Amino acid sequence: MNIIELALVNFFKHTPEKTIIIAYSGGVDSQVLLVALATLKQQGQLSNNIVVCHVNHGLSPHAQQWQTFAKAQCAHFDLPLICHKLNLKKQAQQSLEAIARDARYELLVQASVEPAFIVTGHHLNDQAETFLLALKRGSGLKGLSAMRSSSKLAQHTLARPLLTLSRTDIMAYAQQQNLDWIEDESNSDESFDRNFLRHTVLPELSSRWPSINNTIARSAEHCFEAQQLLDELAQQDLIDCQHAPSRLSVPYLLKLSDARLKNLLRYFLSQHHFLMPSAQQLKQICQQLSADADKSPMIQLANCCLRRFKNELYLTEIYQDITAWQQVIDVDHLVNEKCVQITLPDDLGTINLLSTFGGVENKNAWQASVKKPDAGQVVTIGFAHENPKCLPQYRQHSRPLKKVLQELGIAPWQRKRLPFLFYDNEMVAVIGHFVCQPYVSDNQACGFNLSWDRESSL
Repeated sequence: MNIIELALVNFFKHTPEKTIIIAYSGGVDSQVLLVALATLKQQGQLSNNIVVCHVNHGLSPHAQQWQTFAKAQCAHFDLPLICHKLNLKKQAQQSLEAIARDARYELLVQASVEPAFIVTGHHLNDQAETFLLALKRGSGLKGLSAMRSSSKLAQHTLARPLLTLSRTDIMAYAQQQNLDWIEDESNSDESFDRNFLRHTVLPELSSRWPSINNTIARSAEHCFEAQQLLDELAQQDLIDCQHAPSRLSVPYLLKLSDARLKNLLRYFLSQHHFLMPSAQQLKQICQQLSADADKSPMIQLANCCLRRFKNELYLTEIYQDITAWQQVIDVDHLVNEKCVQITLPDDLGTINLLSTFGGVENKNAWQASVKKPDAGQVVTIGFAHENPKCLPQYRQHSRPLKKVLQELGIAPWQRKRLPFLFYDNEMVAVIGHFVCQPYVSDNQACGFNLSWDRESSL
């Protein structure tokens, strides 16, 4: 048994029940992977089910030919093939290469509902390139850890069983087996950083230090171990300072050293699957933690916000401006149909008005009983107000709405996301918190049930 097949047998021998999904492009690496796994399956060396997944990115004029090649190879080895065609569009702050990679992995995840191995043909040279790319970007330990031979991807295991073998080993197997494969013309374009490293930088390094790929892999392993220690420290800090899934204690954060605080913040964001902040953004977050107590600073990152309010640091999504949103409610429809459901903007969930009390399916939804409007009154739900005086059912005296919301300890950005119920220009309820005393009803004949089923978790 050759070195390629031996590596595959050793990797999969303890999990014969798990399906192997080959991420197949048709290039030499994935072709070697496909042929070696198919050969082992035919010889009875592997008993795992094998499925091949080919993603047509549509970025090359030859993409359709490559898909045809994939079908022919799978037919030859009697392997099931899943093909997907993408229509990619470049997005701000993300390269087309990164978008294609993310889309490819998303499709690979969908290839099986049951946990499976998603297997790629990455090897030792790829590992060196990944390390140097991370170094070029100024990455920390996590980036410099490069690729792992086994990692979690949704419900699956992302497997790179050839990661300790070299490109030379891959090519030797391909030539020994007289294999055909696809040559992607973009692989020779040195305007791509990875290709520049592959064709110019690493050959020069290898001519001076022949074992450079192995020593880079060793450094990546050291970085991974150091990152594990930092993650363990961050896990403990998170236990000590986390008030809720998206809230941290500011007094605890301020006790930490600068390096330890940044480590915790990175870990906290990674747990919510948000992109990592830049060094400058991290510095800004640390500074804003010490802002005056009456301030509520906010730092917007790539796809989330960190906001300080009183003694807590909140992680939130980037919210839309919904001030102008408003919806008029057809009261006659409520009487006739027994229920009106309103979908709020920006993933704020739904509001239900029921002409009968009770009957709210979600027991976690906020609900209250409200008097019916007088004939001819216009009933609206919106997010804007003119700071009217109001008398919540739990208070003895009226106060301006802004003061009441402050009393309730509602953060400034959350106040802008509260739906208000109005009859004409009179405030009836701050939905989610209270009904104004004149509009509280305990009589089904002259009232209806108001509930808010929220969706957004941040």
